[in-house]
Amino acid sequence: MKAIQITSLDGPEALELHDVPEPVAGEGQVLIRVRAAGVAFPEVLLSRGLYQMKPELPFVPGAEIAGEVVTAPEGSGFAPGDRVAALCLLGGFAELAVAPVTETFALPDNISFEQGASIIFNYGTAYFALIERGGLVPGESVLVQGAAGGIGTAAIQVAKAFGAGRVVAVTSTAEKGAVALEAGADEFVLADGFKDAVVAGGKVDVVVDPVGGDRFTDSLRCLKDDGRVLVIGFTAGDIPTVKVNRLLLNNVSVVGVGWGAYVMQRPGHIGTEWAALEPHLASGALTPVIGPSFPLAEASKALLTLDERRATGKVLITP
Repeated sequence: MKAIQITSLDGPEALELHDVPEPVAGEGQVLIRVRAAGVAFPEVLLSRGLYQMKPELPFVPGAEIAGEVVTAPEGSGFAPGDRVAALCLLGGFAELAVAPVTETFALPDNISFEQGASIIFNYGTAYFALIERGGLVPGESVLVQGAAGGIGTAAIQVAKAFGAGRVVAVTSTAEKGAVALEAGADEFVLADGFKDAVVAGGKVDVVVDPVGGDRFTDSLRCLKDDGRVLVIGFTAGDIPTVKVNRLLLNNVSVVGVGWGAYVMQRPGHIGTEWAALEPHLASGALTPVIGPSFPLAEASKALLTLDERRATGKVLITP
């Protein structure tokens, strides 16, 4: 079968398309014909050897897939031909991949394969951030940094689906602002000077921040009393620091959101999150925003699109 391999740690440009043996499903695993694979920042980091997981070279990257079941264990609830999304961690940038039964989920009929490959990471992270770590209360207001990206659009929709009131998007351009509005935000403000624009409309209860960098202090300034900033990542490149007297004086919180580390230590937790999200997927309240899609042979371009922050929505590879 065709698959992308990382053979050296020289970054996204060094990804190579190869013929490799088809994977064989082991005990408790599902073999899936991959119709779409999500691209996330861990793949960019893996290509440079900068991720905490360091597989032996060469290896096939790709953690998040959607496709059709080829084989499944007896009693798993899956049968050949079933449409599924799955977390395979590695091996997804290929025509076939294997995933644990426990991390494989039936897709609602209204969700495409491309949308299915956009759910587990982004919507799982957004749910974990807003509901499990952030304690979102219905009616609370939410500010979303990086709101046109995969995490950002997911956070907008999860906030709305679970009862948020005003949802404000922060984007770098008006074009990206339009993407955030289409995803369900009530309004957008541009990143340059966002604090004054947000405060003028009323401070917020929660900030979702996958960006970091120099926006962080102004995110704190946008919070009401008892507000919290949810720290998801640092796509801006710089890890911000905070003088903790700001937290004390304003009675606000900074909350770490490490979805991957959390769920990997708690078998079955992704299934719990999927069960909470699934009714909203089936109803259409959660509709993943699809970004650029690339064939296997252009996997390097897919990673570079994400690495260079040119993408809106979820970047995909379609074998």
